[in-house]
Amino acid sequence: MHHLFRTLFLALGFFVLLPAQESTANAHALKITIAAAADLKFAMDEIVTRFKKANPGNAVDVVYGSSGKFQTQIQQGAPFDLYFSADIGFPRELAKSGFAASEVKPYALGRIVLWSASLDASKMTLTSLTDPKIIRIAIANPKHAPYGKRAEEALRASGLWEQLEPKLVYGENIAHTAQFVQTGNAQIGIIALSLAINSELASKGGYGLIPDQLHSPLEQGFIITKHAAGNALAKQFADFMGSKTARAVMMKYGFVLPGEVASR
Repeated sequence: MHHLFRTLFLALGFFVLLPAQESTANAHALKITIAAAADLKFAMDEIVTRFKKANPGNAVDVVYGSSGKFQTQIQQGAPFDLYFSADIGFPRELAKSGFAASEVKPYALGRIVLWSASLDASKMTLTSLTDPKIIRIAIANPKHAPYGKRAEEALRASGLWEQLEPKLVYGENIAHTAQFVQTGNAQIGIIALSLAINSELASKGGYGLIPDQLHSPLEQGFIITKHAAGNALAKQFADFMGSKTARAVMMKYGFVLPGEVASR
């Protein structure tokens, strides 16, 4: 399983471009490249598969990584057509600066959980992390990863940050963080519910939901970028995200959709 997470980042940018399914038969085939927060790995892969089945002959590439780093890359001219951020604030800033060809669209609320490959995290709370037997705790880097920022907020709200900070190891994005735990480089981590709910991870010790009142909302949003202005396939994919099919996939991976209420 840890090989799956290795594919989500490289040494330079900590992300990898997934192979495109190029259409050689259709000379007029369109192509889009999506920059997506790493918490979307499982959900977006499934949504793209379903989109391709409904729209054969076109190519959809997905790059997974840190929302904050993607924002910087788009500002520097990276050729992404859609940008799905784990923090809606990043695409809002891009829109204000003229880097968007659409309005900012909220698509989900994310949740954070405790997850371990060796411990039963379903029976643990943040206070459990003070156990001296737990030496290393993985979180995403709060400087540019929204899930890491919320993990820090939850630990501070619980009065545990100063005590636990020496134990922390930082992933470049939330999938990298999960890999730390998967490979044993950390005994437990604070990761995205959307990753932990995947059967391959959930079967390894389970997960414990962190109360959302301990951190600011993980409101997630996306834009069609300025680079994709006039790209019909980008608009088609954006519309597909609001379809029953895409919404069902998002709910399957634990995301709370706009207008719904999260269970605590």
